Amino acid sequence: MWGRMETRIAMIRAGMILLATCCLSACGLADTAVTGAAGAASEVEAARQGQQTERQVQERVEAAQRLDAERRRDAEASDGGG
Repeated sequence: MWGRMETRIAMIRAGMILLATCCLSACGLADTAVTGAAGAASEVEAARQGQQTERQVQERVEAAQRLDAERRRDAEASDGGG
């Protein structure tokens, strides 16, 4: 009789340990998922900032090209008029 009771207790203990292990593993997976999501959000923000910087640089290049063209026109007009 006691043999059966001890077996049941051992099975309950094993089940509790297995349950605790699964719960702790799930917490680790949740932490990993949260960390992964935060990393992805950070990469998205970095990409957005990169695109914004690219647009700003392109606008500056275009402004410099317009200014250069205006200066060339002005220089040609003053050379041709005098």
